[in-house]
Amino acid sequence: MNTQSPFLDTLLMLRKDECITIFTDIQEISKKEEQDAADYFESEFEKERLEFLSDKIICDKETAVWAAKVLYHSAQLHLMRKGTGKNLEKLIPKFKGKKDVSSMLSSDLSLRFLPQIIIVLQNADPEDALVKMLEEILFQFHYSGIGYDLNLEKINWEEELKDKTYRKLYLERIVEKKAYQLAEIPYINQLLIAEFGMYKDIFWRELKNVNI
Repeated sequence: MNTQSPFLDTLLMLRKDECITIFTDIQEISKKEEQDAADYFESEFEKERLEFLSDKIICDKETAVWAAKVLYHSAQLHLMRKGTGKNLEKLIPKFKGKKDVSSMLSSDLSLRFLPQIIIVLQNADPEDALVKMLEEILFQFHYSGIGYDLNLEKINWEEELKDKTYRKLYLERIVEKKAYQLAEIPYINQLLIAEFGMYKDIFWRELKNVNI
């Protein structure tokens, strides 16, 4: 499906085929494109909600669009940097909304692809200011960064994972990504071991019980 919109085409291609197109310039995203993206992400959110079956968590469309713009611009900035130095904060704006389970899961529709882009940017230039900006975003929305090397030691995990649905999804992604750094945090490790029960070796044989 071609929408004749670089922004929307990028999102559709990335989510469908996990590949991305770099355009010749960074075009401004129109209000119509933002609304179309909001409707698209609401539809995608409903599909993914079938996995966690919670009618209490709704799509935060504003956050979903913010995350999509961050992803789109960061990908385009990989090759198009001329004259963008002073505009980085405009292209990659800080999150100003309410951080809750809805915003975490809504932003994840796009931000789950951000670690791959950061790695490409790091390989090109380890001192790139854009990398630091994106890592700060990923730290805020660390559900999307599971498997990426983030310093999450200061997080109060009991508070962070108090929502049962979010906790379930967070643990599942840790297992999916085999994210040892997170899995060996005592509180998370305890949750995982309890969840695995007698089938631990089937799910993750190599994981140690750090609470023994």
